Amino acid sequence: MLIATLPALLMAAAFFDLTTYTIPNALPGGMLLLFTIFLLAMALGGHALQWREISPHLIAGGFGLAVGMAMFAAGWIGGGDAKLFAMACLWLGWDVMYSYAVIASILGGGLTLGLLMLRQMPLPRLLAAQPWLLRLADPQSGVPYGVALSIAALSISSDHGDFSAGRHELTPVPKNLRR
Repeated sequence: MLIATLPALLMAAAFFDLTTYTIPNALPGGMLLLFTIFLLAMALGGHALQWREISPHLIAGGFGLAVGMAMFAAGWIGGGDAKLFAMACLWLGWDVMYSYAVIASILGGGLTLGLLMLRQMPLPRLLAAQPWLLRLADPQSGVPYGVALSIAALSISSDHGDFSAGRHELTPVPKNLRR
């Protein structure tokens, strides 16, 4: 149940970003809180993770936050995107972070190209009645990268059935996802 909450938070982040171009702070904050609760639940259940298992996640989260904030400062992404990227990196861990970033970049590029194409044609009247679709079709609007970040995190996690923090020594990171 605890781990199932994370995909719901990722889907909510994608939905909010797509429809409002914002990711409420409660979502990445909830992901951080969930990570802490997960670690406590593992410890209370007699399966405490060792520092060598936790530290790659903390390093990935910190690095993801630094990279995300640098991209935000450059004006390339929004602050919510930066926090979402950091939280996905925290959960996925260092070993998978590079693959996650590549997949998120490819999906983000595809999303950008799709929006550029959408913005070249008028919306049908029925769709133009939706404010969020008008915002997406507006050439002056940005790109809701939270959608790509969320889908990438969900696709990476589904490759090995769970988020890295949810695994322990009995289920290591697949070799094809290691750097």
